[in-house]
Amino acid sequence: MPQYRISEVAELLGVSDDTVRRWVTSGRLPATRDTAGRQVVDGEILAGFARRQTAVEDAGRTSARNRLAGIVTEVSMDGLMARVDMAAGRFRLVSLMTREAAEELGLRPGVLATAVVKATTVVITTGQAHG
Repeated sequence: MPQYRISEVAELLGVSDDTVRRWVTSGRLPATRDTAGRQVVDGEILAGFARRQTAVEDAGRTSARNRLAGIVTEVSMDGLMARVDMAAGRFRLVSLMTREAAEELGLRPGVLATAVVKATTVVITTGQAHG
């Protein structure tokens, strides 16, 4: 099973290194030491912790479960269509919608929003996970 250093755990969970250290110190997140003496978290333990940290908020009556809170960074409107760019953590999301929908939602740079993703295909890769 892979092990992750404190800085890697922080990046994966979108928190600071200090937050991860507090979780380890308080016992919320078990860690051990690797051969170099660095604190590491077992991948399986981290997966369970992440699952508990990312409980699905009440989505109302919808089958979409992937909800990403973020901030609108750009809105481009052309004719009947709008392209809305969002930053959700370190991830960029782009949505195409009608101009009417973007205007009704009041979407403009700086507005907090939630991207709800319902996809029939999600491509998952391994390897360079921090790119």
